[in-house]
Parts: sequence; structure tokens; C-alpha cells
Amino acid sequence: MANTSARTLRLLSLLQTHRHWPGGELADRLGVSERALRRDIDRLRGLGYPVHAGRGLSGGYQLQSGAVMPPLLLDDDEAVAIAMGLRTAAGGTVEGIEETSLRALAKVVQVMPPHLRRRVDALRAFTVTSPLDGPRTDATTLTVIAQACRDDERLTFTYTPPSGEPAARLVEPYRLVSLRRRWYLVAWDLDRADWRVFRLDRLTDAAATGARFRQRELPAADAAAFVRDRLGSRPTRWDITVRVHAPAAAVEAITAVAGGRVEPDGDRSCRLRLQVDDFDWPVLILAATGADFDVVHPPEFHRYLRGLGERILRAGSA
Repeated sequence: MANTSARTLRLLSLLQTHRHWPGGELADRLGVSERALRRDIDRLRGLGYPVHAGRGLSGGYQLQSGAVMPPLLLDDDEAVAIAMGLRTAAGGTVEGIEETSLRALAKVVQVMPPHLRRRVDALRAFTVTSPLDGPRTDATTLTVIAQACRDDERLTFTYTPPSGEPAARLVEPYRLVSLRRRWYLVAWDLDRADWRVFRLDRLTDAAATGARFRQRELPAADAAAFVRDRLGSRPTRWDITVRVHAPAAAVEAITAVAGGRVEPDGDRSCRLRLQVDDFDWPVLILAATGADFDVVHPPEFHRYLRGLGERILRAGSA
């Protein structure tokens, strides 16, 4: 009985990858006959898990969406990741789900064993998240696009570029990327026959079309690298160069998500170059390094920092 229960949990774990499993392959993974596999599938259905069975040469099993949500099977790391993700969402990363995230977080933490609750408490106590004052993404839009990426389904939406009128777009979505406090969609634009990066706060009326497609090969190591490259190649208002009094490797580890370029300048210092449209983001990045720095260019950034420093000193002496 214990062996059967352990095998059923293993089967559920495999099915929750959301992929289609041929019956023979799934039976081999579990080390049982296909007849025993069918009994285990029936057992999961009895517990409320909607497992679809296909027939014929391409037959197999896949976990479907159901009318109710049955219990999830999570390992320790997955449970902690979900709790921390809900905590971040409750802080306002995605508009409209803060209260829902708090309720879900309370439920997840309540059912955690003590050793996992201690891990979550430690992460919460020693992790600092800066407040988000940039554009926020609508939760419904994010969900629709994520599902279209997962299901390889074409997507339509209205997009407003920085300078121009709103226009309808038809794309093959590839990945969502969170970078520099913003969400981006990497997709193949069917009308322009090229890869494009779309900012989600400039995107409205997202809807899946129901038309499936075969994913194309992205011309980059990954979606995040593609977005950083595109953001770095587009015109920006400011090209900032700062000499940071810290080793290049240490600064590079902190500024990886910023899309900046770090060049060694001696053993204990380096030059950081950032291409941005405003000065707020570079201030956060430089503060995160915890090192002294000198502004090389432009003088406008130097004046901005001086004014910011004076305001902070006045607030500290009040």
C-alpha cells in the first residue's frame, strides 16, 4: 500500500509538468505495467485530478484544467519559492493582485511544516525589496500572455509605441521577461516578419486567437539577453559613465539585471556605463554596489546626484 501511494505521488509529480506523456513512457518511468498505470490514473481521477487519456498511436495522458483546484504536490524548494513569489506580488509588482496575494500567502504559510516556515521567515527578514514607483502591469494581461506563451498560441493586442499611435499587433509570443522594474514580451511579429520586444505597460486588449504555431529559434542565448540587447541598442536620453571604486567582478554581479557594461579600471575599481532615459535607475544601481564612485559623464547626472544628496541631508537633519 505504501509503495502504491508513493508511486501515485510520483505519477502526479510527472503529470504536473503539463506535458503530454505517452502511456509506455510514463509506465517505464514508474517501473510498472501499463495496466497498473491505468489503475493509478483512475486513482488520481478519484481524488479530483482531471487526467485526459488519448487513444491511438499518439495516445497518452495529460493533466487538464478542472472545475476545482485539487491539492498541488510541491517539494520544499518549490513551496518556499511560491511563498516568496506571493510576498513579492503582495508588494505591488503586478497591479490588482496585492490583496489576493496576501490571502494566498497566508494559506500557503499556514500549511507549511515548521522547518519551511523558518526558511520563509529568514528570507523575509533578510531580503530587502525596493518600492516600485515605475509603471505597473495589469494582472489579467500578464496571465493571458503567459498562457499564450505556454500553449504556443498566437496573440493579438493593441500597442502604443513611445512616439506614435496605437496599432493592432498579431504575434507569436515567446517569453515574458521582467527587467529593470518592467515587464516585456518577446515575440515574433507576424506583420513585420521579425522579432520584437513589447513593454507590457504600453499593451492593452491582449487576447489569444486560438491559432497554434511552432516556436521559432530566438536569435539570442535566452529571452532576457535578447531584451537587454534590444534595450541597449535603441536610442536613449542619457549615456552615463561612472568610475566605481570596487572590483569589476563585484560590480558586474550586482548590475547584471541593469543591462550596463562594466570595464575593469585597475585592480580595485571599474567603469560602469548605463544607457537610460532617466536618472532614477542608475541611482538605485549605484546604491546597491555599496561603493564610492565618481561621475565621469554627463555633468547633468552629477548635478542630479548633488541635488538628491542635499535633499537627503535636509531630511536627515530635520
